[in-house]
Amino acid sequence: MVVSGAIISSTLTTIVVFLPIVYLHGASGALFRDQAWTITFSLLSSLVVATLVIPMLFNYFYKNSAKPKVQKSVSIKGYGKFLGNVIRYKWAIILSTIVLLGLSVLIFPFIGTEFMPKTESRQFSLELKMQEGTRLERTSAAVSNLEAIVREALGDHLETVYCQIGPSTGMLNTQDALFQGENTASMKIILNPESNYSSTLAIESISQALGEMPDLDIKFVQDQTALGGLLGTDEAPLVIEIHGEDLDVIEGLSNEVKAAVQAIPELYNLEASMEGGSPEVEIMVDRLRAGIFNLTVSNVVSQIQNQLTGRQSGTIEKGGEMQDITLRLPDKGLADLSDMTIKNGTQVIRINEIAEIREGQSPKEIFRRNQTRIGKITAYMDKDIALDKMVAKVNQAIAGIPLPAEYKIKITGEEEKRKESMDALSFAMMLSVILVFMVLASQFESLLHPFTILLTIPVAVVGSVLIFFLMGMTLNIMGIIGIIMLVGIAVNNSILLVDRILQLQKEGLSRIEAIQHAGQQRIRPILMTTATTILALLPLTFGFGESTSLRAPMALAVIGGLVTSTIMSLVVIPCVFDVFDGLKDKVSRKP
Repeated sequence: MVVSGAIISSTLTTIVVFLPIVYLHGASGALFRDQAWTITFSLLSSLVVATLVIPMLFNYFYKNSAKPKVQKSVSIKGYGKFLGNVIRYKWAIILSTIVLLGLSVLIFPFIGTEFMPKTESRQFSLELKMQEGTRLERTSAAVSNLEAIVREALGDHLETVYCQIGPSTGMLNTQDALFQGENTASMKIILNPESNYSSTLAIESISQALGEMPDLDIKFVQDQTALGGLLGTDEAPLVIEIHGEDLDVIEGLSNEVKAAVQAIPELYNLEASMEGGSPEVEIMVDRLRAGIFNLTVSNVVSQIQNQLTGRQSGTIEKGGEMQDITLRLPDKGLADLSDMTIKNGTQVIRINEIAEIREGQSPKEIFRRNQTRIGKITAYMDKDIALDKMVAKVNQAIAGIPLPAEYKIKITGEEEKRKESMDALSFAMMLSVILVFMVLASQFESLLHPFTILLTIPVAVVGSVLIFFLMGMTLNIMGIIGIIMLVGIAVNNSILLVDRILQLQKEGLSRIEAIQHAGQQRIRPILMTTATTILALLPLTFGFGESTSLRAPMALAVIGGLVTSTIMSLVVIPCVFDVFDGLKDKVSRKP
């Protein structure tokens, strides 16, 4: 009965922080919903076992045994006396804690935020593109030569090379698959896992070995995030969208934006969706002149199509199957197009009499969203810079570009996902704090002591911020999930301490004596629970498996927060309790 209230409160506070996560939408909800349910039901099961099963089993196995001998164990003496000295300087300690909170707020902007943690993958890709019109055989020969250069450059560091020549097929096509052809190829390179050679060094070695290769465009693509590496996606993390109606205006703005952001040294592999498309011949039919010959645009188009691609004139049985018969004229060159003729009854009209023929280039991709045309500029960025800092640089670079009316520039890609996830998780964190307060208020039947316990949370966040700052890591949604977990975990130590202080006060001890005795009695379980949690999370920070980068930020956030929250629970919370309880006594004594 002495610890049952503290056990139930600690478990429920940890459970309620996961309830908001269950109802999150978007990427954060999809990633963490199953984890939240798993932890919730595991904690409920452990609460039932701890409060019912363990006492029953102990009574069953030891009911007839003699009184056990007192075994020597680790004891922490002098903490109660230390608390008595600490409380004398409580205002200095509380002020120091406030200063520490302020420093963490100043440090936070230097950390940077991103959507998912970045990773140093053991694999990367080469996207190859030769001149338009290159035959598949020539592309295959160039890729074979390139593969030999890659094998020679990497040597024993190379494990596997996989090449795909020509357009992609199948269900798992990328968004560029439609614009691939016989002149394109991709090469997937997987490094030897036993080698310490990183993908960055491998790319540098291949670049030096290749040098300048005319008529061949080579683009290196690395997995930017841990989740992208696990799922095998290769979408660029930074996407700049230009929204508007006129394709020519969008193309001009795309060129301006691309030229502006090319000056940022941390960006590479810049591509615009409005450039790099296939060459085309445009036949612009003059409706007025065509109407003089009693021709419609559709009539002109159908006759030109029949002459260039042929016309189906019937079917024939061959080998037991019916096959189409297509009549085609000999292939025509660009110079022959203007001399091509079409008929309208007995009239014979040359194409150049009713249409203008010109050479052009089609956009590589035309995107639409909400009936608005969009031009995209994609880019990859160095792993050493945080996403939010890169977005700030891009916004600064494109700030001076004048925009026509009803045209706008928007940064999407991972930045859009980052904002959405950060907003959702921030709301979940605030809701978690409110739920924890409600659980503590119902358990302690007070509004003052739960507030004292909740002061552990900002101190725990200080530890998370410090560990990310000292390790040079950026804060991502995995780290935010770790901080949300801290909301429920960090208060457990304070619950143990405050609950025991209140019990001793009910037994007749003064406030200072109750704080000293409770601290001496609870310091061992507090340190034990903290140590077991930290030791259980440490393996997640080690380099075991490809998903280490995905798990480590969450574990580090909890570990850093637990270290500071434990220290503060043992030093600051007794001082805060003494201040608040003293104020309560003064208020209650007033008539």
